[in-house]
Amino acid sequence: MILRSDELEAHQREVAMVDGGFDPIHGGHIAHLREAARLDAPLLCNVSGDDWLTRKHPVFLPQSERAAIIDALRWVEYTHVSGIPTVEVLRRLIPRYYVKGEDWRDRLPPAELAACSELGIEIVYLDTVTNSSSAVLDDYVGRATACRSTAS
Repeated sequence: MILRSDELEAHQREVAMVDGGFDPIHGGHIAHLREAARLDAPLLCNVSGDDWLTRKHPVFLPQSERAAIIDALRWVEYTHVSGIPTVEVLRRLIPRYYVKGEDWRDRLPPAELAACSELGIEIVYLDTVTNSSSAVLDDYVGRATACRSTAS
């Protein structure tokens, strides 16, 4: 079920929250979502909006498509497209668990760490994400460029 920002508070202290751009979604994301769903809480996936994503790279899949794909996965109970910073989602939602990849250990933004500490949100790190969407896109562009140059 896709939730609006004003519906987050109805799920306070109930869910495990995963967040990310998921642009494009890849096998590491699937493994991460599957493992996060094994926690004792319904899974909410906070999908970064297009405005935020354009700070990293051009949008590959628009937020509506990314949300629809995530929401169709059997492990995900709720999907939220975020137009606000993650720390604000954490403050509104107050999930039981904030689930991140192991690669985020010692790299979480201080505001997110502070909000989790202040609100009693348990941070769970999973060693499941083996790649980043940015790396997937960079690899694709590199292979496409090589393919074009050999075809010429």
